[in-house]
Amino acid sequence: MKPTALIAEDESLLAESLRQELARLWPELQIVAMAPHGQAALDAALRLLPDICFLDIRMPGLSGLEAAQAMAEDWPQEQPFPLLVFVTAYDQYALQAFERAAVDYVLKPVQPERLALTCQRLQATLALRPAHNAEQPAQQADDKINQAVEQLRLLLGATAPAAAAPQPPLRLLQIAQGSVIKMLPVEEVLYFEAADKYVRVLTAEKEHLVRISLRELLPQLDTTRFWQVHRSVVVRSDAIDRAVRDEAGKLSLHLHGSKDRLSVSRMYTHLFKGM
Repeated sequence: MKPTALIAEDESLLAESLRQELARLWPELQIVAMAPHGQAALDAALRLLPDICFLDIRMPGLSGLEAAQAMAEDWPQEQPFPLLVFVTAYDQYALQAFERAAVDYVLKPVQPERLALTCQRLQATLALRPAHNAEQPAQQADDKINQAVEQLRLLLGATAPAAAAPQPPLRLLQIAQGSVIKMLPVEEVLYFEAADKYVRVLTAEKEHLVRISLRELLPQLDTTRFWQVHRSVVVRSDAIDRAVRDEAGKLSLHLHGSKDRLSVSRMYTHLFKGM
C-alpha cells in the first residue's frame, strides 16, 4: 500500500509548492488532504489516519504543534501514530528543540535539497514499521503514541516563547453580568473550560462565561495550583477528589463539590502518579 500524507499550511502558494516538490521527489506518496488551518488538519488527520503529517508551525486557530498535540490525545490506539514534519520559519537557534525530538522539519521557503533529505528519513522510518495490513498489538500501538506525546511535551516546552517578567498570580476574576461586575475569587473555581472565544468558569454553585481564551488565561494562573489536564480544561488541583483509570487506561477526574467528570488527555497523565 502506498504511503499517505497530509499537508497543513495556511498559505496556499506554499502548500501547493510543497505538494509539487513532494510529487517530484516521492511520486509514490499520496497526498490525501490539504488543510488550510490547524483545526482542519486535526479533523482530516483523525478521519484519514495518514502515515505522515506536514504541519506548518504557525496557522490560524491551532498551531502545528497544538494540532499534533491534539492528534496524540485522540489518535486510535490500534493505529501507528503519523510521522511528523514541521514546516517553520524559525531561526536555527529555535530549531535546536526539533533536533532533540523524533520529528523532522523543513524551513520556509522549502528548499528541494532539504526536503529530499526529509523524504529519505521518512522512507527509512516507514520501512521499519510493520506492514500496513499487519495487526499491531494494542500495547505496542499505545506505547508509540505515548512516546510521541512525551516528545511533543518536550518540544512544546522547548519552543515556548520566553516568559515575561513574572506577575503575581490572578486572585480575582472580574466577571461582567449586565451592568454588574462580579468579583470571583479564583479559589472558588473548580475548573475552567475553553468554549470558542470564551472560557466557562465552573464553581460548586454556578457557571460563568468570560470573554477570554484559555491560552490567554492560563499564564495568569498559579500553575502549581491550577493544572491543565486537557487542551481545553484547567482544573484547580485541590478540588480533585480522585483520578480513576478505566479499562482502556483513560483517566477521569472526580471533583469535590461537582458531579462533572473531567477527562485527562494522554499529554497530562504524568500529573497523576501514585506516591
